[in-house]
Amino acid sequence: MLALRPGLAASAPSPSEDVRVLNFVLLIEYVQAEFYREAKAHSGLGSDVVEFAKVVGAHEDEHVAALQSALGAKARKRPPIQFGAVTSNRQKFLAAAIELEDLGVAAYNGQAANLTPKALVPAAEIVSVEARHAAWIRAIAGKVPATQPTDQPLSNRAALAALARTGFVKGLRP
Repeated sequence: MLALRPGLAASAPSPSEDVRVLNFVLLIEYVQAEFYREAKAHSGLGSDVVEFAKVVGAHEDEHVAALQSALGAKARKRPPIQFGAVTSNRQKFLAAAIELEDLGVAAYNGQAANLTPKALVPAAEIVSVEARHAAWIRAIAGKVPATQPTDQPLSNRAALAALARTGFVKGLRP
């Protein structure tokens, strides 16, 4: 699949590229984990959404822990994250959750070619679960779980720009 999109590879896979890519997806995982942690406290979102936030939030916490473990002392710190009313309003939550889950899948897929085989294995294990999260939240929102036959990967720059546009990570620049 990535052979069809060679422009996504920023450089040849190497241990230093693994650190860069894993820290990049760790940033997204931090945002997702905090998003669901905050949403779990808002019963007004509806029982289906709160259950989703509990289950998916636990997964995102595990993704953060796995990436931190893989990176060790090279793991980036959690940035300041703020969601405002997005985690307490059902429609805003659904839209943001779809955006964050789709972004996660596209970011992992876009960076896969930059990873060594050792780092690709855990990333592939995580992205498959992220895709299930995206389908689940789309189903809750009454949307088609998969709108296209393939996912469009995002470059590092495009994914960072999309994350910056959410306004959830303070001071983030693509």
